[in-house]
Amino acid sequence: MEEALRMENVSKSFPGVRALNDVSIVVNKGEVHALIGENGAGKSTLMKILSAVYTPDEGKIFLNGKEVKFQNIQDAQRKGISIIFQELNLCPHLTLADNVYIGRVDNRFGFVRKKQVYKKTQEILDMLGLTIDPSDRVMGMSVAQMQMVEIAKAISLDADVIVFDEPTSALAEAEIEKLFAIIKELKHQKKAIVYISHRLEELSRIADMVTVLRDGEKVGETLPLKDVTLDDLISKMVGRKMDQKYPPYEPNVGEVIFEAKNIRNKKISIDHVQVRGGEVLGVAGLMGAGRTEFAKAIFGADPVDSMELYMKGKKINVKSPKHAILNGIAYLTEDRKQEGLALRLDCEKNINMACMDRISINNFIIPSKAAENAYKFVEALQIKTPSLYQQAQFLSGGNQQKLVLAKWLSRAMQLIIFDEPTRGIDVGAKYEIYKLINQLRQDGVGVIMISSELPELLGLSDRIIMMHEGRIAGEISAKEATQVEILEYIAGLKTKRTEDAVNGL
Repeated sequence: MEEALRMENVSKSFPGVRALNDVSIVVNKGEVHALIGENGAGKSTLMKILSAVYTPDEGKIFLNGKEVKFQNIQDAQRKGISIIFQELNLCPHLTLADNVYIGRVDNRFGFVRKKQVYKKTQEILDMLGLTIDPSDRVMGMSVAQMQMVEIAKAISLDADVIVFDEPTSALAEAEIEKLFAIIKELKHQKKAIVYISHRLEELSRIADMVTVLRDGEKVGETLPLKDVTLDDLISKMVGRKMDQKYPPYEPNVGEVIFEAKNIRNKKISIDHVQVRGGEVLGVAGLMGAGRTEFAKAIFGADPVDSMELYMKGKKINVKSPKHAILNGIAYLTEDRKQEGLALRLDCEKNINMACMDRISINNFIIPSKAAENAYKFVEALQIKTPSLYQQAQFLSGGNQQKLVLAKWLSRAMQLIIFDEPTRGIDVGAKYEIYKLINQLRQDGVGVIMISSELPELLGLSDRIIMMHEGRIAGEISAKEATQVEILEYIAGLKTKRTEDAVNGL
């Protein structure tokens, strides 16, 4: 095959961290090259070097056989590099079309030719099978929709090398199918594609070659994906065998601790949901089904026309996240970077921000108490950080997720909502998050878990509710459920409710 991209002996260090050490990779035209590894393995760093976000300490980059040196991100784009970063990089106050063509808009005599920009954007949206209007503002879109905007922006560049960094992390199955169809078309057009994903099962559907990174170094040789097994890849990634995907647990379902009734707003209409102590209630649905809107409504983050909430049989009034927190409800948002963390603050401040009253006297923070409380959760959750005073932005995705969880555990919440808890984190970190969820259920905490990964829902949930177009299409015991049946419900093909599941039996 004809070579499109070659990165030779690339190394990169940050203060106290050797992020990449002598890494080489070759990607051919018309090939999907999977780049995998745990969080912190160096995958995103390597791609940020390719796109000129970072400058390598050592190493060379070749495009179509010629060595290139990029001056900046725009220079890399002009020379044929397009990348969809795992971290969403959009301007929320601008329209979808403005975001897709930002910095590259058609203009004449200094005036932007809006009609041309919107027309081109609409063509890309049609190709992606999206019904979003190019004039819609990004503000208010779901994470899944914003992910598709990032994909549209990358495709609009018509690049020779396209990097997908965790493109399916926020997408439901139907959207993933659309994306894979686009990738196959790009392959047919002889584009070179680098595909980064923690969802290893999906690689067999699209990838040709696979390279594994661990601790900033390449593990073994690049191999055809057909020549390696899933277990082999996991062993290379984590440096050990993982016998179980989901940790075992002892059922500990108790009495109903939380009920929500008559939730109504412009996007959702939900009659009744209940959660028992020690229970994981899974929530399935396609993009736009109302899963996140449901979570934000009961957390007081979205306005509602009507809603009744009960905690342990007592009616509670939740009009804001502050009210929810005071009543024992926590929400781990699907977008931890934008809504879950203060990235420029350190670990100690992120952990303590939800329990300031417990580490202060007369509104003055006691440093020793703050450090003691934060260190307790860093130890308990095994958060990998050089110190309590490392900024959150420099932690891996899995450790950032643990940091968000530590913030809520410090308040001993009664109901915790996980919205895409393992989005963008690797198989080893996923297992750690699963163990933490199991520990919560053993402690009698009620858990609502929203996930686009059906195996994850089936592997962790006690019950699953299926949402379609803002309503609950059905409920079913996880033991009785199958992926096919869940898909039928969330696609609107089934609406029959499973009464045993509704009653929590």
